[in-house]
Amino acid sequence: MDQTMMSILWILGLIAILYFLMIRPQQQRQKKQTEMIESLRVGDKMITVGGVHGKVAAIKDDSLMIEIAANVQIELQKVAVGQKISEDEEE
Repeated sequence: MDQTMMSILWILGLIAILYFLMIRPQQQRQKKQTEMIESLRVGDKMITVGGVHGKVAAIKDDSLMIEIAANVQIELQKVAVGQKISEDEEE
């Protein structure tokens, strides 16, 4: 009886460690990324996960039109946004 209880506690302890070291931080990063994508507005500068720098020209349901050069726009999925560039980072 005592041996099985120790085994169950050991397994529960490993699951708790796994949750706090891997699953919870990933959930927090995903939430932060989603909030950043939802905060994008027309005119914001951003970088895609592929490293393309651009300025948001239009926002659709699940995609963005970004201007990467004068009169050059591309459409990409919102999930492809890597980061938003603030005015402080531009300088």
